[in-house]
Amino acid sequence: MNPVNGMGKGLRSWLRPRPAVPEAPQQVRNATRDTLLSARLEKARTGAARRKGLLGRSGFAPGEGLWILPCESVHTFFMRFPIDLVYLDRALRVKKVRHRVGAWRVSACFTAHSVLELPAGTALATRTQPGDQLEIVPAAPDTVA
Repeated sequence: MNPVNGMGKGLRSWLRPRPAVPEAPQQVRNATRDTLLSARLEKARTGAARRKGLLGRSGFAPGEGLWILPCESVHTFFMRFPIDLVYLDRALRVKKVRHRVGAWRVSACFTAHSVLELPAGTALATRTQPGDQLEIVPAAPDTVA
């Protein structure tokens, strides 16, 4: 067998699109303060999902949150509601918090790896601040819609 043909088959297999595996519902906890930031966390991992973010929505449902990764800056152009931003490093330690960011703003934290977008007032209500350790855990069955 020609080794080049074998490599081509392996490469085609590796490049073949794989079906999306639905993720189990998750929530975000502030382990430092023992508080819940989001009972239903949505992830934006693809380029299209990160670009869209919350655009087109009229608000968050109670307990919702959006985790954009990787991400070190966001804009709120065309947003219809204010949000809290919690910037995280790779270990899910809080690097920066921005409260009630309104429309037509830009925010960045160049040492962050990802950002949580939460309903306005969430960071203040949970006392989340830089240095806090967050954790992503499976959502409780009663919080999953």
